[in-house]
Amino acid sequence: MRKSLLYIGNKLSGHNSTVTSIETLGVLLEKEGYELIYASSKQNKVLRLSEMIFRTIQYRNKVDYVLIDTYSTYNFWYAFIISQLCRFYHIKYIPKLHGGDLPNRLIKSPILSKMIFKYAYKNIAPSEYLFEAFKNRGYAELICIPNTVEIQNYTFKERNSCEPNLLWVRSLHSIYNPEMALSVLAEIKREFPNAKLCMVGPDKDGMKPKLKKIAKLKNLNVEFAGKLSKIKWVKYSEQYDIFLNTTHFDNTPISVIEAMALGLSVISTNVGGIPFLLKDKETALLVADNDIHAMAEAIKELINNHQLRNKLVVNAHNLVQQFDWNLVKNKWLQVLS
Repeated sequence: MRKSLLYIGNKLSGHNSTVTSIETLGVLLEKEGYELIYASSKQNKVLRLSEMIFRTIQYRNKVDYVLIDTYSTYNFWYAFIISQLCRFYHIKYIPKLHGGDLPNRLIKSPILSKMIFKYAYKNIAPSEYLFEAFKNRGYAELICIPNTVEIQNYTFKERNSCEPNLLWVRSLHSIYNPEMALSVLAEIKREFPNAKLCMVGPDKDGMKPKLKKIAKLKNLNVEFAGKLSKIKWVKYSEQYDIFLNTTHFDNTPISVIEAMALGLSVISTNVGGIPFLLKDKETALLVADNDIHAMAEAIKELINNHQLRNKLVVNAHNLVQQFDWNLVKNKWLQVLS
C-alpha cells in the first residue's frame, strides 16, 4: 500500500508567485508513487492557514506523514500551528527547513522553536548551514537533504566569451536586494556602456515601480521580464553570461543551482548558507552583503580572466550533479519508508 503525505506550504504559483518546494518536491514524490494532498493554494493568508488547519484535521487518520515547509517569518506561524495539531493527533510531521534567517528565529523564539522541532519525526535541512545551526541548538532528529533539480532539464551552454550581460532571477523583494543589481550595472556601465541586465521574477512587495524609476534615472539597459515559467527563463539564460545573486539572507537557492547547471558564471553575496554552497574563486565569486563595488569588480574579473571563468563554470557544473533528483530521492525514500 502506497504512503500518503499531506504537504503544507505556499502553493501560490497561480497567483504570480514563484514556484516553491511544495510544487516541485511534491510532484517528484508523486512520481515515486506517493499520494500527495496539498494545502494551500489560497492567496489570502487567513484563508490559506484555515485550509491548512482543516486539511490536517480532515486527513489526520488518513496520511502517514505531514510535510511542512518551514520559514522564519510569517510562515513560521503556520508551521507552529500545524505542528502542534500534528502533536495533538499523534501524526508524524516533518518540517522542511527554508530560509537563511531561520537560525535567528531559533534564537528569537526558543520556546516556540522547541515545540516545533524537538517533537518532529525528522527535521529536513537542505544545507550544512541549517544542519549545523539546528545541531548547535540541540536538535537531534536532523537529516541533511539538499534542494533538488532534475539536471536533464537544464542544458549546459559552453560560452567561449564573456560579456557584461547579467541575469538576476528572484522575486522582486527587499530581502533579495534587487536594487544592488541596478547599482552594480550602473557602476560597470562606465567601463562597458553596452552592459545589460535582465531581472526575472514577480513583484512581491511593490518594488517594481521603484526599480523601474531607478533604471530610467540612471539610463540603465534593464529588462524586467516578470514571472516566467521555468522553460522560458532557462531559454532566456542563453542570452546572458553572468548570474547575479544579491540577497541579504539565503540558504541554498535553487536559482543559483540552476544557473550553475546552465553554465552561467555566478557572482553572489556571501550570506547565510551561500558559503556552505559556493567556494570563492572555486565555484563562484563571492562578495560581502551589499558591496556594490566588489560585485562590479568581480564582473570585470570574469570578463577579463578567461581561465578563471572556465574554472568556475566547470567546477560549478560538477558541483550541481549532487543536487540531481536521481541521487537526492534516495534520502527522501529512506525518510518516508
